[in-house]
Amino acid sequence: MMDDARIEAIIQEVMDELNLGDRPRHGPSPQPLRPATLAELAPAPQLHHGDNLFPDVESAVAAARRAYLQLADLPLTLRERMIAQIRRVMRENAQLLAHEAWRETGMGRYEDKIQKNLLNANKAPGTEILDPTAWSGDDGLTLVEYAPYGVIGSIIPSTNPTSTVICNVISMVAAGNAVVFNAHPGARGCSNHTVQLVNEAIVQVGGPPNLVCALAEPTIETAQQIMRHPDVGLLAVTGGAAVVQAAMQSGKRAVCAGPGNPPAVVDETADLQQAGRDIVLGASFDNNVICIDEKEIFAVDSIADDLKRSMCSNGALEISSRQLDRLSQSIFDQVPPAGQHGAMNKAFIGKNASLLLQEIGIEVGEEVRLILVEVEPDHPLVLSEQMMPIVPLVRVRDADQAIDLAKKAEHGFRHTAVMHSKHLDHLSRMAREMDCSIFVKNAPSYAGVGYRGEGFCSFTIASATGEGLTNPISFSRIRRCTLKDSFRIV
Repeated sequence: MMDDARIEAIIQEVMDELNLGDRPRHGPSPQPLRPATLAELAPAPQLHHGDNLFPDVESAVAAARRAYLQLADLPLTLRERMIAQIRRVMRENAQLLAHEAWRETGMGRYEDKIQKNLLNANKAPGTEILDPTAWSGDDGLTLVEYAPYGVIGSIIPSTNPTSTVICNVISMVAAGNAVVFNAHPGARGCSNHTVQLVNEAIVQVGGPPNLVCALAEPTIETAQQIMRHPDVGLLAVTGGAAVVQAAMQSGKRAVCAGPGNPPAVVDETADLQQAGRDIVLGASFDNNVICIDEKEIFAVDSIADDLKRSMCSNGALEISSRQLDRLSQSIFDQVPPAGQHGAMNKAFIGKNASLLLQEIGIEVGEEVRLILVEVEPDHPLVLSEQMMPIVPLVRVRDADQAIDLAKKAEHGFRHTAVMHSKHLDHLSRMAREMDCSIFVKNAPSYAGVGYRGEGFCSFTIASATGEGLTNPISFSRIRRCTLKDSFRIV
């Protein structure tokens, strides 16, 4: 674990970059903040029923329904004020919520969780994306607008327990909806604290209380009850294959962000210094718990050694296949045979590379962010979504073989893929073959969600149901109104 001085130095770098150097595309520019020290960060609050946290699904949905009906009678400009206030409050509490998530879940990197919170607070799109469309002509006027669903049930993962709440709240409230959150039981405290802060922000500018609320003690059972509740009009689910399948079988419209196993392909035309640096940055971001992070590498044989050297000069440490065999006994629940994927040991998910290396007797400092190991194409680590800072590299004959193997390793999730190349035909073929919601060319994977990349941010990436990076339109009903009589002024 890093000492306080190192963490505080990293925080300063992060805040300088995100508050000053990366002007948000959506939402007001944040004011520079003085980073809090760990000592200044207050302990997580004791959360109680009544603070827009409810003991059961019925009371939560009823409260959200009342708030939704109240909002429907209030001016549309109020939504803009609510979103602006939510952004401000989330920026002010980005460090506190990151610290709570880091402490409660034991996963990821504190400094990266600050980045995730700020990224969503600044760049998740709000009301500005909901532009109406109109047609006028000899046959009258037709107006198309985006309307809310009502009450949305949102299931939140433990891997992004605060940033996903921020992302979903901004999109869902901007569209005029109320939300009932069911946090992951292992991240209940930090997720519910985020919900409470958002509720306070809404009320501060005149919005209705309980427009955003949550289950005080979320469980699998309460998630299922939300999915079945007749007053929940839409589901937004972020999680593993099982919860996504349950949502899609609920009979309701579901926006589902499921698992991913993003491959990174590097061909012989790539800028290897950049590729090595970018893959380490992406694959080690928050210790690889984010679904978009690079999970495996396919490198053309002629440049594989140079790529590995570049990675090792940028924070990676290569281990041997024999060392991997030993490490696999720890990081897998049970090591699967070649050609199959396996379940990862939850005790090591999101842990620092240094902790994983200790399992095989290697002591390193925090400058090592990622473990690199060369394997065969059918190794279980290639086929498993590891969510740990360890990335397998597979040598391939050429770019076509790399793309074929990448498609197999991605399992058809159609989530995220990365390619480092200057060859347009290779880039085009990979984009077509992978058919992913996010395809990143010559950058770290996180450029695909707007961090050091163009476009808005979303941490609810609905690859399973096809919406891709969600935004307020994803949580809106499209309604058309047609006036037959002439309504033209020309």
